[in-house]
Amino acid sequence: MGTLALESDDVRSDIYLSLGLKESSKGVAGTPRVLSLVSSLLERSVQRNEMLLEAKHVKDAALTVFHGLRAPALSISKYVDRIFKYSGCSPSCFVVAQIYVDRFLQCTEVELTSLNVHRLLITSIMLAAKFMDDAFFNNAYYAKVGGVSTCELNRLEMNFLFSIDFRLQVSVEAFGKYCVQLEMEAAEALQIERPMQACRIKESWSNKDDSTCASTIAR
Repeated sequence: MGTLALESDDVRSDIYLSLGLKESSKGVAGTPRVLSLVSSLLERSVQRNEMLLEAKHVKDAALTVFHGLRAPALSISKYVDRIFKYSGCSPSCFVVAQIYVDRFLQCTEVELTSLNVHRLLITSIMLAAKFMDDAFFNNAYYAKVGGVSTCELNRLEMNFLFSIDFRLQVSVEAFGKYCVQLEMEAAEALQIERPMQACRIKESWSNKDDSTCASTIAR
């Protein structure tokens, strides 16, 4: 099927280029920016959900086949980079995979945590590659990339598909909205990070308590 029609006359063309979903005229190679944005979004979601679950004194709201006994040692960011490096799938697949994960969470009411995010990622990215790209590897290969057995990945794939009612189609409009959301999330994270960095610099100047700084970090 190939990647979505990113070359269409769309006002989001600059965003696609910024995310690394379109090749620039200079043809500069490198890791697409979309990988770090998707990773960051997932990491913040996991942190937020686990804080809420901890506050409610709940280990996990709902256990599924995607849950492991313990969180993998590999971070989400490194896991995403690993999948991109060895799967050879198009960068657009990571946006589509994010859409699939959201559909899964909405249909199952499962909370995204460190116990299930890795399995959801490898499953959703594999499905996105199968649906989006002209060429892709088989389940056995993706299982090796994802660090699970072929049997387990087959089971995860079927569970995921039935959970989202096999809704793999993603419209260009929906794809574009998610790309805009990623850009907005990145801008918001940068606005939060800058005051925190300023606070750390200020704290290095003085050991005294600073109420303004503390309130900014706690926000």
